[in-house]
Amino acid sequence: MANRATSKAQSAMEYLMTYGWAILIIAVVLGALFQLGVFNSANLAPRAPPGACQIYRPNGPGSTSIINLEGVCNGQLPQYVASLSGFTTSNIMADAASLPTGSEARTIAAWVYTNVNINNIQSTAVIPVIWGACGTAEYSGLGIWPPSVTYFYGDYDDAASNLGIATQTWTFIAVSYPANGNTLEASLYADGNSQTVALSGGVPLNTPSGTQLSFSLPPCSSGYSFNGMLANIQIYNASLSAPEVNALYLEGIGGAPLKLQNLVGWWPLNGNANDYSGNGNNGVPSSVSYTAQWTSGYTPP
Repeated sequence: MANRATSKAQSAMEYLMTYGWAILIIAVVLGALFQLGVFNSANLAPRAPPGACQIYRPNGPGSTSIINLEGVCNGQLPQYVASLSGFTTSNIMADAASLPTGSEARTIAAWVYTNVNINNIQSTAVIPVIWGACGTAEYSGLGIWPPSVTYFYGDYDDAASNLGIATQTWTFIAVSYPANGNTLEASLYADGNSQTVALSGGVPLNTPSGTQLSFSLPPCSSGYSFNGMLANIQIYNASLSAPEVNALYLEGIGGAPLKLQNLVGWWPLNGNANDYSGNGNNGVPSSVSYTAQWTSGYTPP
């Protein structure tokens, strides 16, 4: 019996010596593939081509009646997202004449992926979505502020939340500002979390008219531009409620807008900078690429 047990043990050791390296190599390869996102379910999901879903406004841009979604609008992942380099020459500009001005209500939502740890940048916000007039002191935008938190930019009326944004991870961020001339606070969102924050200036917003929209940095600015990827930017002329903003998040990075009558701009950035809200606010990209290799760091809600 002892000899038989010894023989079995010896056979087991010989098996491990023979195949152990092969098993180890397979484990290392699988680990590398996992890190590269090969097994990410997002890579296996159907992809929506550019323009697969858009808003139809039969009465023309700016109309609010008889409007509806057209195409494949069930939240399929986009084929592409926009990639910006972080240089001031890398941006997307668009006409923003129809966007909220003064202290009008607004909601801004976007999916962001930053390549840079914002904590290593000086005390300056990185703002992927902003509009305002060159030479003025007032803008309105949505961005990231040290230490890597969701941030509402109103120049002298800022609001910084405690909602964190991780580097090299896709995050849904949004801000909602109510329609009330006496409103001195804004609601900020990051993924499924929210926080209402007082405006730092203590006065209502005063976004000027005749504005220009920028994805990367304030118009006419030479400050810190966005280094990373952007997708599914939406701007409304209404203050969406917390459940509505959460619904946008739960739709995922390929989700369609809500409250179409209040949608003034929708830039999926799926292969181009076109505005698919039906309002014609198409963007003009500069040093922007569109990448299909974007799913690393994305986890569907």
